[in-house]
Amino acid sequence: MELRYNLNDRLKAKELLLYSMQWFVLAVAVVITSLFIAVGSPAERVLYAQKVFALTGVATIVQVLWGHRMPIVVGPASVLLVGIITAMATQGDALNTNKIYTSVLIGGVAITLLTVSRVLEHVQRIFTPRIVMVILMLIAFTLSTTIKNLIFPASEPERYAFGLWFTLLGLPLMALAAVKLRGVAKSLLVPVSLGVGCVIYYMVYGGFWDVVSRYGHAEGALLLPKLEFDGSMIVAFLFCYVALLINDIGSIQSLGGILQADQLQKRCRRGVGVTGVFNVVAGAFGVIGPVNYSMSPGVIASSSCASRYALLPAGLGLVVCALVPDFIAVLSAIPNTVIGVILFYLMGTQLAAAFAMMTSSGKAIGFEDCLIIGLPIMAALIFGIIPMHVIPSILRPILGNGFVMGVILVILLEHVIIRRK
Repeated sequence: MELRYNLNDRLKAKELLLYSMQWFVLAVAVVITSLFIAVGSPAERVLYAQKVFALTGVATIVQVLWGHRMPIVVGPASVLLVGIITAMATQGDALNTNKIYTSVLIGGVAITLLTVSRVLEHVQRIFTPRIVMVILMLIAFTLSTTIKNLIFPASEPERYAFGLWFTLLGLPLMALAAVKLRGVAKSLLVPVSLGVGCVIYYMVYGGFWDVVSRYGHAEGALLLPKLEFDGSMIVAFLFCYVALLINDIGSIQSLGGILQADQLQKRCRRGVGVTGVFNVVAGAFGVIGPVNYSMSPGVIASSSCASRYALLPAGLGLVVCALVPDFIAVLSAIPNTVIGVILFYLMGTQLAAAFAMMTSSGKAIGFEDCLIIGLPIMAALIFGIIPMHVIPSILRPILGNGFVMGVILVILLEHVIIRRK
């Protein structure tokens, strides 16, 4: 990759602002797609968004200066969306967010301990290419129900037709743009699509400022009121953190290899450690935890700028956003239908990455190889729709979570049932 600015190059003020704006817009788009899980009144949702923006911004700055020290986008972990959404579904009317975010906190502690104890290098051996492929697929498949509910919200059946046509037209256009666009334009596809989708939605239905006015101020508890421990839910989230760990390691290792960064193992250990610490903080604040995103190489290739310092103004910008409730109110007005279609596209790209890995790695050639991939996917789909009342309440966070069951099965198949020398 031919670069204009390398990893540790410092930029002039004008160039710093230009390159950081691209990272900032991308980071905002990543954060926005996770905010639909906020519960409570509009004022409580604004506070939730403020905490996520502040946490993501600070995590970005810490990673760039003291963590992996590379230009990598930090944002809410999509795999934790799976855990949180499933936990909400399994609890039903007895929703207890204290248990959910206590589990997030404990998962962060587990990740941090792995890096402190230097066990991380040994744990990586468990995650063979087939297991990584399956986990990439599981995240996409297990979010499909959530995507459907966002595009076709049960409370607005009169807007189902709009959701249908918006999806049928929007997805092919985004796919076409992804193939045709180059450079900066390609890296800004998701945020631009969010903006265009919002314009179309409110041109059809109107009422933008009415929605914004409902989110005009923030209220609620800054910290989680209390820790509540649920053994089965903690176990379920630990499996989600298995995927988060793979994602984090993969993002750092892949970009480090591309940039030929020195001391890559040390960077990986520090980066994953910072991710663990900020997931502990996220659990304490009652919000979704962050992870390093793997989309960064595309941004660097399009801009020819790999300077880590370009992310510092972007991280600071996220913190500033957290201090401006009016900005959060505007973001909260993004329709669920638009968010659903964007998630649809992003999960499609994740599946594409998994399929590309299947062909490039050569680890899914024979029938037995594909069986290790196919059975966990089917298990995830089936266990994700099992009626909750047939599962003992103590096991619902595990047996009712298609993602967790898929991860358990693929590990058993790969390392026990169809083990190869």
